[in-house]
Amino acid sequence: MKTIARSFTVLLLIGGGLLSASLRAAEVYVSAAASLTDVLTEIAATYEKESGDHLVFNFAASSVLARQIEEGAPADLIVSADEAKLDELEKKGLLLAGTRKSLLSNTLVIVVPADSGAVIKSAKDLAGPEIKKIALGEPGSVPAGIYAKEYLEKLGLWEQLRDKIVPVENVRAALAAVEAGNAEAGIVYKTDAMISKKVKAAYEVPAAEGPAISYPLAVIKDAREPEAATRLAAYLSSGVAEAAFEKYGFIVKH
Repeated sequence: MKTIARSFTVLLLIGGGLLSASLRAAEVYVSAAASLTDVLTEIAATYEKESGDHLVFNFAASSVLARQIEEGAPADLIVSADEAKLDELEKKGLLLAGTRKSLLSNTLVIVVPADSGAVIKSAKDLAGPEIKKIALGEPGSVPAGIYAKEYLEKLGLWEQLRDKIVPVENVRAALAAVEAGNAEAGIVYKTDAMISKKVKAAYEVPAAEGPAISYPLAVIKDAREPEAATRLAAYLSSGVAEAAFEKYGFIVKH
């Protein structure tokens, strides 16, 4: 009887350990703006080791991410490149109350191929004859494109440059277009320009003159892993994560 009791106790301990391990580890689906690809991938490597959770990323334009979530695609946490997309999700009751937070900011830059001789001292120079195509995110839906259009409209340049605009699916596609030489210039985030050796930032839009860029995050109301997603959201505001964001050129909000 004692042997049976001991065996039963061992099984309970093993079973309890496996159960607690399974409760600690979670697979968290993160929908994040394309411009966050590199920094979140780096942060994930550290976070997964510390937490035991596994992060599954879906990087795309924020407009695409919002639409996917509306259609029921798996997502536990969203990090958008603008507040408008989260406003839409919140109005539809798709965000977990009390979890929304504005995390980061960014600035816009005008990029040209690294070997380009084009001189861009201001956005007005985009009207010059040497610039035939300007790549930017779809200005009707992609945050980077919306921000770029807002900036150009503020300067009274949008109508003048409209025929040169090449709209693409997200900000990384705009960067790729300039890298490949398919556009003489592009308007992207500073953080995107920093990760490429094939382009150079010809002009950085002063933060005071550019649009108010904001990256908010929130846990999805129907998240499969709400507790794990909430832990990750908190970690993204930690000192370790903030240092990574700043290394990649993001502006951390406090």
